[in-house]
Amino acid sequence: MESQIHAIHQQLMKKEITCTKLIQRRLDLLKPNTHNTVNALLDEMALDLASKVDAKIENGETIGLLEGIPFGIKDVFMVQGTYTTASSDLLKKYKSPYTATAIQKLLNAGAIPLVKENCDSFGHGSSSENTIFGAVKNAVNTDLVAGGSSGGSAVNVAKNYTVFSIGGDTGGSVRQPAGYNKIFGLKPTYGRISRFGLMAYASSTDCVGPIAKSIEDIRIVLNVMSGKDVKDLTTYESKEISEENILNTNEIKTVGYFKNFIQNKAINPKIKADFLASIEKIKASGIEVIALDFFESETLVSTYYTLAMAETASNLSRLDGTNYGNRIEGKNLKDTYSITRSENFSEETKRRIVGGNQVLSQGFSDEIYLKGLNLRDQISESFEKDFKEVAIILSPVTPNTAPKIGDSLKDPLAMYLSDAFTVGFSLGQLPTLTIPQGTETGIQITGAKNNDELVLKFANFLKDII
Repeated sequence: MESQIHAIHQQLMKKEITCTKLIQRRLDLLKPNTHNTVNALLDEMALDLASKVDAKIENGETIGLLEGIPFGIKDVFMVQGTYTTASSDLLKKYKSPYTATAIQKLLNAGAIPLVKENCDSFGHGSSSENTIFGAVKNAVNTDLVAGGSSGGSAVNVAKNYTVFSIGGDTGGSVRQPAGYNKIFGLKPTYGRISRFGLMAYASSTDCVGPIAKSIEDIRIVLNVMSGKDVKDLTTYESKEISEENILNTNEIKTVGYFKNFIQNKAINPKIKADFLASIEKIKASGIEVIALDFFESETLVSTYYTLAMAETASNLSRLDGTNYGNRIEGKNLKDTYSITRSENFSEETKRRIVGGNQVLSQGFSDEIYLKGLNLRDQISESFEKDFKEVAIILSPVTPNTAPKIGDSLKDPLAMYLSDAFTVGFSLGQLPTLTIPQGTETGIQITGAKNNDELVLKFANFLKDII
């Protein structure tokens, strides 16, 4: 299977290139920051690690598959001794005291981090414009947004600045920018990868996800990061996914899609036509395709944002300048809290905190928040029913193509609706992969819980079909 990781590994082992030269070349590509993807370069750390890889090779030692492979980290993950800003004013001088479990596993495997990557502040956005470092520019067309919130991570992979990047996906934050930049992005089953050391947005849907240019590279990185972590009680032991299993696609007989997604008046006609053309090609391959009924996309968006705003209001309540953050003194303690949060949070973050506190407040929680929890249960039950009928569910990644930079900031509602086709699978805590095929912004492949292998398997099958 196609894989940059395998190709670079072979180059290093055959001494066709030194790890130090490889890393320096990638750092040189990142330094101009032409697409506003860089919050901080980890050049000293990267070059030090590269020299150690070179020393092992010179000594005739065998190196692991990920040893020496350069990768990027969305700037919401803790990496000890580095700035972890969440692209926010509040944390712009915050240094991580520890390293996130998922990142530590990659470091243990020998992968080399190059960059902390630009993103929507605290993950709040679908365009990577809500950031103190400037809007991330799309890898294909710099007039367009990169998608969000993991926009910097997606662009760095698309531009070959990093071999892979690690993003965070709450309601589509890996999958949507992957689609906008024509690469692969996976949101694994909730709990497969530890969230310890990932700044919490909405804890019930936050996932760590790899972004790469091939299915094989996604598989390799996913295997390394997966597993139970005593620091995150939502994690579980997962079976390693082998390359051999991904190549065996014969067991997939039925595929479904949500007809109301395609019939939605808001969908771009070209995306609709291309998606339906892809469905016809799948039918022609001998697979049965079933049109499924599902919740309206507006209901999914409303449910997701009700719960996500409530959780982020709770999670960000700790950021008041007392223990960490850019504290601004006021006349008294209450005034200090108010000024610190007002001046340091972005408009989008403040919008989500206010909305979350409202739905949790007395008089609203029964009517709005509890109703959202009930709808989430209904959505999960609907998925369980669907996966008794089909093995895989397909959908467009987004209703529309990437907007121009600046447009989303003028219309927050339009930004929320751009998540219409991703948030449902987040609420169901299902494994979902964006592939750069089928429509202008790709196709989403979703499997039942803990069926990440089948998702990658079907992606490999579609590679030669659509």
